[in-house]
Amino acid sequence: MARGILVKFPTPEAQLKRAVRQHLKRLGFKKGKNGLLLPPGQDKEAVRQLHGEQRRDKLEANRVFLARCAEELLPHFADGDEIEPANIRLALRRVRSDTKDADLFRLAALTWSVPVSAGFGRRLRYLVWDEGHDRLAGIIALGDPVFNLSVRDKLVGWNSADRSLRLVHLLDAYVLGAVPPYSFLLGGKAVAALVRTQEVVRDFKDTYGDSVGIISGAAKHASLLMVTTSSSMGRSSVYNRLALGGTRYFQPVGYTMGWGHFHITDALFEKLRAYLRELSHDYADHHAYGKGPNWRLRTIKAALTRLGFKDSLLKHGIQRQVFLCSLAANTVDILRGSGADPDYGGLLSVAEVSALAVSRWMAPRGIREPAYRNWRKDRVPQLVSGAVAGSLAELKEQSAQPASRTG
Repeated sequence: MARGILVKFPTPEAQLKRAVRQHLKRLGFKKGKNGLLLPPGQDKEAVRQLHGEQRRDKLEANRVFLARCAEELLPHFADGDEIEPANIRLALRRVRSDTKDADLFRLAALTWSVPVSAGFGRRLRYLVWDEGHDRLAGIIALGDPVFNLSVRDKLVGWNSADRSLRLVHLLDAYVLGAVPPYSFLLGGKAVAALVRTQEVVRDFKDTYGDSVGIISGAAKHASLLMVTTSSSMGRSSVYNRLALGGTRYFQPVGYTMGWGHFHITDALFEKLRAYLRELSHDYADHHAYGKGPNWRLRTIKAALTRLGFKDSLLKHGIQRQVFLCSLAANTVDILRGSGADPDYGGLLSVAEVSALAVSRWMAPRGIREPAYRNWRKDRVPQLVSGAVAGSLAELKEQSAQPASRTG
């Protein structure tokens, strides 16, 4: 009688290890002699490539939303030739969950070539609205900052105890930018400058000033003193030398060390979480305790370690330029423990910053680069899908002759 053939199937753990390796290889990573990951490059195209799979996952997850809402939301975007830059008047509209504004924010965020995070913990989200033309100009999202950021902590002069006590006074701008055609008019600079305004400070105070720590149970008495942000494409041309009326809005303080988890897609992250859940590991659902972005990093690290990978798998090698925006004149003193009240005396309103930004950047740009007028809002779905790009140079190339109006 013939003997049966024993077929050995890979264990779920082995399958997950293979999925991690295949994912990194698909992104273009190679392994260096020291065992560290080597990214496919440091230029903007290489960064877009590394985010490509994550962006495809994001679009797939939003497929039903786009089919349902894109056409209805499209009229809120502008055609280039309906915008007179000198007449732009920017305002902030606070975004609330489950509203039409939230849908519009979601659609605008999908136009980014680098996928936008949903944010963690505390959040302030805004539509940047051009009241002069009644059109969407950009979006802003502020959320809890990362706990470990060495260039920030060095500038402030924090040790770990200081940071634990006073990080509550910071937010991170994880979404910050303009949509076409405003992006062609240096609208990204204007949107960034709106972070440093009286209205943002007031919204933070009203929403989180009297919040209580989830774990400690203690009142935070928080005031917004600093906003951090980083460039997803290495060195930033938007935030560098960003000043209006003699005031610097964002200060470059250095670069990240190239550690993080952006190269781990949401789909792969959920597989790692499921693996930890099978092991009854605390981190699988630890986000319920207010741990923010650090929870995700720790969860990935814990899963990779259990799978036998080294920590170096989280060193993707892509460095990002880091910027700090101080909102009070005595921000650093307070963050170092002075106990003083914030001095917001030099803070302008949104209307005042808008007027300065239009005069300094947007109106002159419209005169120098009139090709922005060729943009059509019916290209927004193509921008979302990646079929067209969103730079002025590419618009000039695509629109050697003005496109016919279809919307």
